[in-house]
Amino acid sequence: MNTAALVGCTGLVGSQILSALQAIPQKPTIYAIARREITSATPNTKPVIEPNSADWPAKLKNLATTPEVFLSALGTTRAQAGSFDAQRAIDYDLNLALANAAKDAGIKTYVLISSGAVSAKSRFPYMKMKGELEDAVKALDIPHIVIIKPGLLLGKRQDLRLAEAALQTVAKGLGTISKAWLTDWWAQDADIIGRAAVAAALECSEGRREKGVWIAGQSEILSLGRQAPG
Repeated sequence: MNTAALVGCTGLVGSQILSALQAIPQKPTIYAIARREITSATPNTKPVIEPNSADWPAKLKNLATTPEVFLSALGTTRAQAGSFDAQRAIDYDLNLALANAAKDAGIKTYVLISSGAVSAKSRFPYMKMKGELEDAVKALDIPHIVIIKPGLLLGKRQDLRLAEAALQTVAKGLGTISKAWLTDWWAQDADIIGRAAVAAALECSEGRREKGVWIAGQSEILSLGRQAPG
């Protein structure tokens, strides 16, 4: 992998993806598209700062070099967005616009951070929305499409999410007893997920994975993440 682009790089998983990309020995050029400055920049990291996220698809299509890989860890919450419709505008509409921009730009590998147990047939709006996004990106004409489906995310967020924080406390407590048996099957560390996303992208870009859609569930995330540098 010589070039990669990333959105969502200031979030819990996205920041770990950025760190994993920066740890690749070949030092690929990393275009990090964000609203604000990135504090963890390295010489091979090229921040693309655009406060108006509606312009991100155009930014992605017009980078100086077409990336081999595009990774999206983009997402928000209803509370942050202000309403479910506003959340959908980011989690679904903007994500899909960026995936289409990646296709139009000729990017060969697309990696989406999704979530486990989502379905377009779900009665729960959030799960339904995430499932609809998965279905939409699967249909795109991109040689390699990777969908990473973790369970509960473990790690410290900049924004407080009370329900998630409570579950994290339970997961961490169970992990002190037996991480493999009591935690790994339903919760994964953000750094493991980030490394897994990059490991999957490398497999595709280096020709070690057949073209098509690759759905990486929790057990595969753990396998990929724990063997990858980061």
